[in-house]
Amino acid sequence: MGISKALIASLFISLLVLHLIEADQSATDTGKGAPKIDCGAACTARCGSSSRPNLCKRACGTCCARCNCVPPGTYGNLDDCPCYANMTTRGNKRKCP
Repeated sequence: MGISKALIASLFISLLVLHLIEADQSATDTGKGAPKIDCGAACTARCGSSSRPNLCKRACGTCCARCNCVPPGTYGNLDDCPCYANMTTRGNKRKCP
């Protein structure tokens, strides 16, 4: 009799764990986060008038990958992407172009 109770309890716990795993995966798949943007195209547009476009695109790409946003235009508009605006270098200078 004791074995059947233990078996039922372990089966119940297993089903509960499987249900929680499935619920977590479905919550992740439904798009909790924002969709990924095309960082290459966004940084090409952002760095279009830069005097050093390759350096600008490299820095912009790093910032875009971390923040998943790039402010519109070629300069300024940092209010549209606070994460991008708040990233700094080791010398406390703005990292993102």
